[in-house]
Amino acid sequence: MALALVFICATFALDRAAAETCENLISLKLPETTITAAQSIPAGTYTAPDGQVFTNMPAFCRVAATLTPTSDSDIGIEVWMPASTWSGKFEGVGNGGFAGSIDYSELAAGVRLGYATVSTDTGHTGSSYDGSFALGHPQKIIDFGYRAIHLMTVRGKQISVALYGSNPQHSYFDGCSTGGRQALMEAQRFANDYDGIVAGDPVAYYTHHHVGGNLWAVRQMFNKSASTVFTTQDTLLGDAVNAACDGLDGVLDGVLNDPRRCHFNPEKLLCQGSHTPPSCLSAAEVEAVKNIWTGPDQIVHEHDYYPPFERGGEADGWPFSISPQPPPAQQTDHHAEIGIPFFEYFVFDNPNWDFRTFNWISDPAYVDNKVVVPGQTLSSVLNSVDPDLKQFRAHGGKLVQYHGFSDPEVPPLTSINYFESVVNLPGESSPEESMELTQEFYRLFMVPGMNHCSGGPGANVFDILTPLVQWVEQKVAPDRVIATHYVNNDPSQGVAFTRPLCSYPQEAEYKGSGDPNDAANFACK
Repeated sequence: MALALVFICATFALDRAAAETCENLISLKLPETTITAAQSIPAGTYTAPDGQVFTNMPAFCRVAATLTPTSDSDIGIEVWMPASTWSGKFEGVGNGGFAGSIDYSELAAGVRLGYATVSTDTGHTGSSYDGSFALGHPQKIIDFGYRAIHLMTVRGKQISVALYGSNPQHSYFDGCSTGGRQALMEAQRFANDYDGIVAGDPVAYYTHHHVGGNLWAVRQMFNKSASTVFTTQDTLLGDAVNAACDGLDGVLDGVLNDPRRCHFNPEKLLCQGSHTPPSCLSAAEVEAVKNIWTGPDQIVHEHDYYPPFERGGEADGWPFSISPQPPPAQQTDHHAEIGIPFFEYFVFDNPNWDFRTFNWISDPAYVDNKVVVPGQTLSSVLNSVDPDLKQFRAHGGKLVQYHGFSDPEVPPLTSINYFESVVNLPGESSPEESMELTQEFYRLFMVPGMNHCSGGPGANVFDILTPLVQWVEQKVAPDRVIATHYVNNDPSQGVAFTRPLCSYPQEAEYKGSGDPNDAANFACK
């Protein structure tokens, strides 16, 4: 409350003051903030501090700052603000993995749209797979969990007010993966920060995801000798799933509209007689696939602990994400790369921790309840699964969430489960009324055939920010969003097909006539 009051008072004072020049912002005084750079960037080509080169940039003001809310905090932020093309809008952008860097590509995209845009490294620098910052630094865990993204927003707005002399008319947040978790965290904890929020493929149940998503996949792929690890049969498995289930939605397009309807049994690919992998699956590989599609609830003694990964998209999504790479490449995958460091540095404080020592009966509760600082645990700091969005709704906020139905990194059911938890929040409304009330401010779009945040065999390229802006500013709620699949996922090769993404629980259904590659011939039902 005190922090919010400081922001309100500071913003009010800045709003009444004359606008500053960009270079003068170097001397701007804000609480627990040091401005480290303030420079005017001319229109044209710009090389960012990390070496990325951006072309066709408008002139903008770049401000970098370091935030120190605690003695062990070192939160870097950058605010890029259009010099003469400001739309009056403010945008915060999210991170991926363990963060560790400013997202310059998102800053550039926001500025090109005319937004004053802010990004943060969440309080540390390093690879998005590097969790070592957490070891012995509980305040940095809190910065990563929720504090950095909120303070980024507060200070970013204050800096933009100082430059423009007025408050932004509307504020938006856009993030996927860790950015999706940050998006939901903002809606749940800091309801007044943003008017509109995009939450893509969010790692919302963060502690359960590292156990039931990351470590569960690692257990299947690395708990046996290398000869039995699933490495090269992704296409075999994906083709078999499509052969069994692709036609369930009435269109043969290599995409499962709702993979929950698919019940393909991997035992049908079990090697028989003289057949050996990779033309078929060994018994150990069949077991691994079954377990991935069944999930951890079979051994974690907690009801609905974490959902499994869905069938569909294995050929596109499993390489690198779930399947380890065959020799001579390093024997690893994304679940190992980001999951193992979480347990080493956040949970067990041991860089040499061996995943095979994890106790699947008692350790899941320990992960949730590990104390970060007195009164706060890993689950309370990192999870963004609170279904109570009443304050965000009262603020007038609008939330759009999307999730790839073939996501091999974060099980898609996590988004459906969260949406339904908001709908089913105890109250006086009937289920039908509660759904209607929820959809007045919160819409979920499942994306058939999309992998984690992008890619995959489905229509996976779409603009979700524009419909959100229209919802906030014009009161037009998004019922469907048109998505595109490019040939070989390469825009330069042309459009393969388009599909409507429908507001859950609706889904796109082929009308029965017309070109099935054209979204116009599908209805949301």
